[in-house]
Amino acid sequence: MSFALGLTGSIGMGKSTTAQMFVDEGCALWDADAAVHRLYAAGGAAVAPMSKAYPDAIEDEAVNRNALKKIISNDPEALKMIESIVHPLVAADRAAFRQSTAADIVVFDIPLLFETGGDATMDAVACVSVSADEQKRRVMERGTMSEAQFEQIRSKQMPNDEKCARSDFVIVTDTLDHARAQVQDIVRQIRAGMSDA
Repeated sequence: MSFALGLTGSIGMGKSTTAQMFVDEGCALWDADAAVHRLYAAGGAAVAPMSKAYPDAIEDEAVNRNALKKIISNDPEALKMIESIVHPLVAADRAAFRQSTAADIVVFDIPLLFETGGDATMDAVACVSVSADEQKRRVMERGTMSEAQFEQIRSKQMPNDEKCARSDFVIVTDTLDHARAQVQDIVRQIRAGMSDA
């Protein structure tokens, strides 16, 4: 059985870059955001149930995320309904991925791992982290959102200090070389533990 490593971290912490470093070390990667995209795409498992609940969100036989955002902003209760449809489908996708991979370590890239209780299904959790100032600088540098939007997203996420405290490993992403060295060390520790088992 493979080792399940949850990878989490708040916006702008360098999670996607770090996830790729695990792949470079021979780990398999399951990405929660990519899974949602698959489920929402034409033919995806979320299209039929979503079209029953929110027909306005369907466009070209796929779920339109912008239409969903509008629905949620007009109806605060909609988010719970959408999550009740999507979360079980995402969990099934994750389980199927873990069953199908031959990799010894499977990294599950899940931004809201602690918030959704997903950490309970992992063998260990790694959290990417960087200072609040650096986090903000990175997000603002992307030019994809306003400062207010960034603060709103950050306010909905569990505080970084709490995520780090609840994690088995913390990866400081201040430089690429430092992050990669930490990833290599975590992979070494996990593989050593597996060979001892």
